[in-house]
Amino acid sequence: TYSMGQQTATVVRSLHALNRQRLNGRLKKRGVKNGAIVLLQGGKSIMRHNTDHEPLFRQESYFHWTFGVCEPDYYGAIDVDNNTSILFCPKLPAEYAVWMGEILSTEQIKNKYDVDEVHYTEEIKQVLQAKKPSTLLLLKGKNTDSGLHTIEADFDGIDSFETDRTSLHPEISECRVTKSHQELDIMRYVNGISSQGHIQLMRSVRPGMKEYELESIFLNHCYSRGGCRYVAYSGIVASGSNSAVLHYGHAAVPNNKTIDDGDLCLVDMGAEYYCYTSDITCTFPSNGKFTEDQKIIYNAALKANNAVEAAMKPGVQWTDMHRLAERCILEHLKEHDIVRGNLNDMIAAHVGAIFMPHGLGHFLGIDTHDVGGYPGDTKRIDEPGIRNLRANRELQEGMVITVEPGCYLINILLDKALNDPNQAQFLNKDRVEQLRNIGGVRIEDNVYVTATGVEVLTKVPRTVEEIEAVMAGKD
Repeated sequence: TYSMGQQTATVVRSLHALNRQRLNGRLKKRGVKNGAIVLLQGGKSIMRHNTDHEPLFRQESYFHWTFGVCEPDYYGAIDVDNNTSILFCPKLPAEYAVWMGEILSTEQIKNKYDVDEVHYTEEIKQVLQAKKPSTLLLLKGKNTDSGLHTIEADFDGIDSFETDRTSLHPEISECRVTKSHQELDIMRYVNGISSQGHIQLMRSVRPGMKEYELESIFLNHCYSRGGCRYVAYSGIVASGSNSAVLHYGHAAVPNNKTIDDGDLCLVDMGAEYYCYTSDITCTFPSNGKFTEDQKIIYNAALKANNAVEAAMKPGVQWTDMHRLAERCILEHLKEHDIVRGNLNDMIAAHVGAIFMPHGLGHFLGIDTHDVGGYPGDTKRIDEPGIRNLRANRELQEGMVITVEPGCYLINILLDKALNDPNQAQFLNKDRVEQLRNIGGVRIEDNVYVTATGVEVLTKVPRTVEEIEAVMAGKD
C-alpha cells in the first residue's frame, strides 16, 4: 500500500494490476499480435538547467497509471497474452546508500510494486529476447492540450525487435478517461483535502494580505493535514482586477498583489495525492461581503454551474454543456441589463465568449488537464470560446471532469467588443464601464459522471449566502 500517514488515504497498489488488466483487454479487442509486449519508459531524473540541483521527482503520468512507481529511471513491461508484469530498475552504485538511503533489492522492489518480475535496466534487451515477443508496443502520441508528444521507450538494442507505435497510445489514453473505483476513492480524498483548504482561505483572508499569503495557507493545509507534497499546478490567487487574468500566478505575476478591501479573490488551486489531482476554483470577497454588482457577476457563473451539473449524464455532448453555460451567463446578464437584445442573436455573434473566453472544463485524473479529450480524428470547433474547450465528446459513466464556468470583465475583450458593431449592439456600455473593475468570477467543481447523473466531488460553499456565512465564522 501507499500512505502518507494515519490521517491520510491508503492506496492499495493492486489498482495498477487492475489498470494493466483493463489495458490488456482493450489491446486484445484492438487485435494486437499474439505475443505482444507493452514497453513503457518512466520519467528520468533531471537537473535544473546547468546546475546540480535535482528538482523533486514526479513520475511520468502514463507510467504511474500503469505501475505506480515513485522513483525515476525505470522501465516497465506487460505481456499482453498472460497479463504478467516486469519492472526494470536502475542498478545503483553503492555510494547511493550514503547520500540517498537504502538500496532496495530486486525482490524488495517486486514486493513493493506487486509485479511478477524485476530486473535491472541494463538487462532489458536480454530479458525481452528471452520472452520472444512478436512485437513491442511503444507509447507514441500527441497530447491535445500541450501539443507535445509522449516519449517512447528506447534502449540499446531496440532495433532488433519489431515495434508497433500506433496501437498503444489510443487504448491506454481511453483507459485513463474512465476511473476505476480505486482511482475514484483517491480523487474523493484529494478533493476533500483541497475543499477544506479553500474553506480555510475564506476564513483567513483579510484586506492588506498579499495574495501569496493565501497560497501559502493552502499549501500548508494540504501538506500538513493531507500528506499532499505536490500540488496539481501552480496556484492562482488573483484579487481585484487580477481575477480577470485567466492564468494569473505565473512567474511574471507571482501572486504578489496586496489584497484591497472590497476585492473579489479568485483562488484556483488543487492538491495532488499519489499523482491524482484536484482542480478547484472559489471566488469570494476579501472583506466577507459581496457588493450588489459582485453578486450579479458571481451568480451568472453560479447559475451556469448549477445548470450544467443538473444536465450532465452519460450520452450528453460536452460541447452542448459549454453552450448551455454560455446561454445561462448571457440570460443572467440580460436580466440585469448588462447585455441587451435577442439571446439567440447574441449567441450567434459570440457575445458569450466575451465574458467566458475559456472552455467549460476538462478531464481530470493523473494530470490536471487529463488525456482523452479529443480522441482519434475529433476536431475542435473553431469558434470563439468553445475553441478552447479541452474535450469534444459524449460523457460516459466513470469520467471525472471539471465544471468551471466563469464570468469575467476582461478589458482587452471588452474594448474589442465595444469597437465591433456586430457585438457592441448587444452591450450596455454604461453598465459595462461600471463593472470593469470587478475583475472576474470562476466557479470550478470536480465532477464524477455516474450512470444517471453526477457526483460532485468538491465540497465547498457555493451560494453568496453560504460563502458570507463561512467567512463570518459560521460552520
